[in-house]
Amino acid sequence: MEPEIIEEEKQEFRDHLATVTKEGKRKWIFPKKPSGRFYNARTIVSIFLLAFLVAAPFIKVNGHQFLLLDFPNRHFILFGVPFGPHDFHLFVLAMISLIVFIVLFTAIFGRIFCGWACPQTIFMEMVFRKIEYWIEGDANEQRKLKAAPWTSDKIFKKTLKHIIFFGISFFISNIFLSYIISMDKLIEIVTDPPSQHLSGLFAITVFSGVFYFVFSYFREQVCTLVCPYGRLQGVLLDQDSIVIAYDYKRGEPRSKLKKGDDFSNRGDCIDCHLCVDVCPTGIDIRNGIQLECVNCTACIDACDNVMDKIKRPRGLIRYASLRNIENKAKFKFTPRMMLYSTILVILVSVLTYLMANRTDFNVNILRTPGMLFQQQPDGTISNLYDLNLVNKTFNPVQMQIKLLNPKGELKIIGSDLKLDPQQIVEAKFMILLPKESIKKMNTPVEIGIYDGNKLIKKIKTSFLGPVEKVQQ
Repeated sequence: MEPEIIEEEKQEFRDHLATVTKEGKRKWIFPKKPSGRFYNARTIVSIFLLAFLVAAPFIKVNGHQFLLLDFPNRHFILFGVPFGPHDFHLFVLAMISLIVFIVLFTAIFGRIFCGWACPQTIFMEMVFRKIEYWIEGDANEQRKLKAAPWTSDKIFKKTLKHIIFFGISFFISNIFLSYIISMDKLIEIVTDPPSQHLSGLFAITVFSGVFYFVFSYFREQVCTLVCPYGRLQGVLLDQDSIVIAYDYKRGEPRSKLKKGDDFSNRGDCIDCHLCVDVCPTGIDIRNGIQLECVNCTACIDACDNVMDKIKRPRGLIRYASLRNIENKAKFKFTPRMMLYSTILVILVSVLTYLMANRTDFNVNILRTPGMLFQQQPDGTISNLYDLNLVNKTFNPVQMQIKLLNPKGELKIIGSDLKLDPQQIVEAKFMILLPKESIKKMNTPVEIGIYDGNKLIKKIKTSFLGPVEKVQQ
């Protein structure tokens, strides 16, 4: 057979998904329960992330939820700092920075986020899959149970599993909802009679059904068919990216281990197939980097356990770059990584500067366009100003505006400056100065903006006076 044909046959796996048959039907995956140092580390990380996810809506800073993503009302609180529509430029800059960070992180470390921090992976592998192992057993027991007739034992196990699955899905839906409407509002809805919140109950039931469908049936298809992040690997990864890789230089030629083998004329891979058995997306990592790989490290643990048993060094499957496997080359920072890093540093620096100088209130004062000074009956000179106030907090405030310098009078035209949360107020005010205190056409004035008795900002502007006063 021609060498080119043999090579094409080796790459045949790239023509289809591991979870789909040639007829286009779903191939159900029964991954073997993983165990090992990476799985234990991922379990600890998952416990921490799940605890944070559940606890964060209950944490309050200054009377407000620690994290809130109220998209309908455009109210956001990130780590205790409130943001609103007036901070849209910060949101855009933060999203651009996040995208560049994802690009840089993926270019260096591959799809490590998917295996260690993605909610889909954490819930699927660390919650739902564990429950499935507990009720139905390991992979072989699950296969037997699926093929078995519908006995009372099978009905009991399947019913129990799916009831628990839906219950957890309902809980997850409520937790995510608390990030949108706030935990206080969610508790209020839960404690009220269902008849008062029928639309909300219907919505949460629908979302629960979606989560249940994803984790009980759709599963790994989310990562291989829906998630765009996995598709980005093709353009983001290169030979220097660190991914989960099989060391074919060391592992080939592979064959079953026979008594008396000394590994002098064969590779370390004994073709035990365990790396495939534990894979939650059903791929063979020995075929190379693949779209379906979520970097969950299950194959590393399985292979390391086998290497320990046959007394061979660990790392036949490990975190490594293609260049490292082929040439034993050490990791190096490529020009592309340097470019991404430079762009990221610039974006983060600008975002940090804007965040550091961000205030809870925006205040703009301008002399009313087209208006000159006015001479009042009592002999004072007045100027009319436009005032724009933005309350970026989630608390109502009573603002005051005072003339600090020079001596004179400041009068608000209209109602008091009371601002509701995230409200913009526009008003006009007048400054009156004695005629004798005006020495030139543009007299500097200083205005203080107060939240109650607390000075929050000083603004300097100019006061337009009579021209004849300048000519004297």
